[in-house]
Amino acid sequence: MSEESVNERREVTLRGDYVELNKLLKFENVVMSGGEAKQVISSGLVSVDGEVESRVRRKLVPGNRVQVADLEMTIVAKPQ
Repeated sequence: MSEESVNERREVTLRGDYVELNKLLKFENVVMSGGEAKQVISSGLVSVDGEVESRVRRKLVPGNRVQVADLEMTIVAKPQ
């Protein structure tokens, strides 16, 4: 997945120390259900920091960049 295919960028602020990849996709309305999130991830359609990610529950921390289709989300820490 290349930078050129990104049409939308979002910053996602964490509430805790991390968020799991499948939950991020659901919370951000990229998918409608956990099952759909699992399918999208296992199909190789999601990358984290430029690498295809297959772990459904990959822990995302501030600084991680997640790309799905033309959407890129950057994980940021909650303000102190």
